[in-house]
Amino acid sequence: MTGERFETIWEALAQSPEEAKILRMRSELMSDIGAYIKGKALTQAQASDFLGITQPRVSDLLRGKLSKFNLETLIGLSERCGQRISLQKSQAA
Repeated sequence: MTGERFETIWEALAQSPEEAKILRMRSELMSDIGAYIKGKALTQAQASDFLGITQPRVSDLLRGKLSKFNLETLIGLSERCGQRISLQKSQAA
C-alpha cells in the first residue's frame, strides 16, 4: 500500500481522471435505474421485460456490477426508464 490519497473512490479505481469520470457516470446511472426498478416495485423478471434485457443482466445491474455495463448501454436503459440524460461541459481551471 502506497499511502496515496484520492478525492473519490473512482479516482482510486481508475487509471486516469477521464476513466474516473466515466466510472462515476456509470455508477450514478446504475443507481438511478435501480431506484426506478425499486420505486416501481418491479420484480427482476418484470424489469427484464421492461428494459429489454435478461433477468441475469437485471441482477447484475441491481448488484452494481459496473464492469458488466458500458456507458452507452446504461444511457439506453435510463432512457427506457424515462430518465433524461444530459451532459454539461465546464471549463478547466
